[in-house]
Amino acid sequence: MTLEGKTAIVTGASRGIGRAIALRFARAGASVAIIYASDADRADEVRREAAGHGVRAAAYRCDVSDFEAVKNTVNSVCEFFGTIDILVNNAGVTSDGLIVAMKEQSFDRVIGANLKGAFNMIRHCSPVFVRRRSGRILNISSVAGLSGNAGQANYAASKAGLIGLTKTVAREFASRGICCNAIAPGFIATDMTAALDSGKITQSIPLGRAGRPDEVAELALFLCGDGAAYITGEVIRIDGGLAI
Repeated sequence: MTLEGKTAIVTGASRGIGRAIALRFARAGASVAIIYASDADRADEVRREAAGHGVRAAAYRCDVSDFEAVKNTVNSVCEFFGTIDILVNNAGVTSDGLIVAMKEQSFDRVIGANLKGAFNMIRHCSPVFVRRRSGRILNISSVAGLSGNAGQANYAASKAGLIGLTKTVAREFASRGICCNAIAPGFIATDMTAALDSGKITQSIPLGRAGRPDEVAELALFLCGDGAAYITGEVIRIDGGLAI
């Protein structure tokens, strides 16, 4: 599968699932804009590795929860790459705790990064897609957004919100040839999940193991490629059967 000649924005691309998606897209021929929050060194590593596949790559520091910062970043991406064909909203944070003890700041921070961040990116990228009458938008949700998860009210709410956002965007932009879908990963082995008890979790996964970021990246590649041109508004789980 090829993305030759395409330009993709991937948020949260300095590590984990975002990194895997950015590098898989680069390997498929897409130029990539790597959006990161704080770790410039890791983002630059991804940029250099992506460029090693013979595509253009650039890294941009941006707080996706900041509407104006996203606007400025998208403008910078368009100036450098000329256009945008694909948007992957992967940026996300956690701040776990039971509802009875959760601080307002923890709820707002997670909703801001995970849900508002996706809205901000879609809002500022969509005029480019609409003018070109084409585009792919992919939101990285979670099985927590489908079934909830004790101790993650903020995270689960943000990921459930992404599903509603995905379906609404799909309806609003379908007539312009723009597809919007979501992926709902289960337990994927990343920095974000490293502190969890993987042994206990994998016992509840029918396939008996954690997923890998590259497996999520392969699904992302399919949904952003020509073979998925008739798929929109879908939420596809990749969880080893965890949420069956």
